[in-house]
Amino acid sequence: MKYLVTAGEMKRYDANTIEKIGIPEMVLMERAALAAFEEIKRRMTDSPGENKILILAGTGNNGGDGLALARLFAEYGCKVDVWCVGDTERASLQWKRQFSILKNYPVETGSKPLKEEYNILVDALFGVGLSRNVTGEQAVAIEGFNGMEGFKVALDIPSGIDSDTGKVLGTAVRSHLTVTFGFHKRGLVMYPGCLYCGEVRVYPIGIGETSFFGEKPGMFFYDEKPGEVLPFREPSGNKGTFGKVLLAAGSLNMAGAAVLAAKAAYRAGAGMVKVITPEENRVILQQQVPEALLGKPEELAQSMAWADVIAAGPGLSTTSLAREILCQAIRESTLPLVLDADALNLLSMEEDLLSVLSGQGEQGRKIILTPHVGELSRITGRTVSELKEDLPAAGRTLARRLHAVVAAKDARTFICGSRGPVCVNRTGNSGMATAGSGDVLTGIIAGLLAQNMDAFEAAAAGVYLHGLAGDEAAVEKGEYSLTAGDIIEHMAFGRNTEGKNGDGWI
Repeated sequence: MKYLVTAGEMKRYDANTIEKIGIPEMVLMERAALAAFEEIKRRMTDSPGENKILILAGTGNNGGDGLALARLFAEYGCKVDVWCVGDTERASLQWKRQFSILKNYPVETGSKPLKEEYNILVDALFGVGLSRNVTGEQAVAIEGFNGMEGFKVALDIPSGIDSDTGKVLGTAVRSHLTVTFGFHKRGLVMYPGCLYCGEVRVYPIGIGETSFFGEKPGMFFYDEKPGEVLPFREPSGNKGTFGKVLLAAGSLNMAGAAVLAAKAAYRAGAGMVKVITPEENRVILQQQVPEALLGKPEELAQSMAWADVIAAGPGLSTTSLAREILCQAIRESTLPLVLDADALNLLSMEEDLLSVLSGQGEQGRKIILTPHVGELSRITGRTVSELKEDLPAAGRTLARRLHAVVAAKDARTFICGSRGPVCVNRTGNSGMATAGSGDVLTGIIAGLLAQNMDAFEAAAAGVYLHGLAGDEAAVEKGEYSLTAGDIIEHMAFGRNTEGKNGDGWI
């Protein structure tokens, strides 16, 4: 896993490194410049003297990083110009120190670009602290910078991107590469900021977990190989020990949702899957998922006694029968529970069921909800646009209300528990915005939960693996042609090697 930090967290860790650990601020600035220098240098194809480099430098410490980088490239033999934007009289102390040093090197500085063409352009205008819209000469500079040809590199974060939310603050630099320091910034992962940063490279520069001093970041993401997030699989286990999933899914003309969720639960490692669905769907399920057991709605009580996990919602509809099934699954069981799709739509109409769920969650029942923003809107009574302003906070609020885990789904999915850090998922692609994709995710999470995973870990790993499978499918099918069934067909997660999970695709 990798941490994602806010501007406030990064400033605290930076201060801890300087004040508590004792690494001087100037040393951190030099390390940042060296990291960017090495990253850019290894991408150069021409000899040093043939490279024309422009550094767009603000007057804060991010600009100071840019000035130090200009000096390093001048020492290397490159032709370097610095475009200074802002009131240099009010510049930060470190900026002034770097500028004083730079005067001793063959670097031209001015209030505008000194040449018409550069092959490398470095954005060091703003750092992570920007929280207002860019206006005036800074906005003009960003637009001019974007309009120039050449390979563009941003230091820490593209100027104009809110480092906490990924929002564009009026205008923003569009870079091919972002070299960021310490930790990933949230704005480099969230939309639309992630579309402006290009490739992201992270360099610790001396700011690491030692700098936390007990205050860890509030967000992280997985980047492990698939086998590293899967539950341990006992070589001597059997279909019973690998978990039994009870899936309440499908309705008249909606058998496909049940098929997709059941297949995905098996592919995620569940030993047995039983589908509660109307009579009309039985033949389709027997043909499409011959491994699955089938049950009638009136047999739900006996089936719950058999199961280890209940998942409800895919294609369930919002009929009176569907409501009865959901009420029974909630009120008459304490089994781990995954709710998606129509189960969430029914919940939005049943305040008393939400209250029951909250009480059960408080008593320790494992509960996972997987709403997309529309479903979350119906449950919370807030508009989609309001939720999108801060989706992690919205997911956290519902998680705390229900004492549950909420996977708030959008272009980025945020897995929120009632406490602890939020997990943001970086896997997946636009091709997964297709009918049935959510049903596959429900099945994956239920299959992992049946193998006795913690609820938060099952949800976080499930979303991550779902996205990985979608990415594998997109390589073969393309994002335009990808279907939910393709995601399942590309679920080929880690294997056992001498009793331990493997570290990749089979």
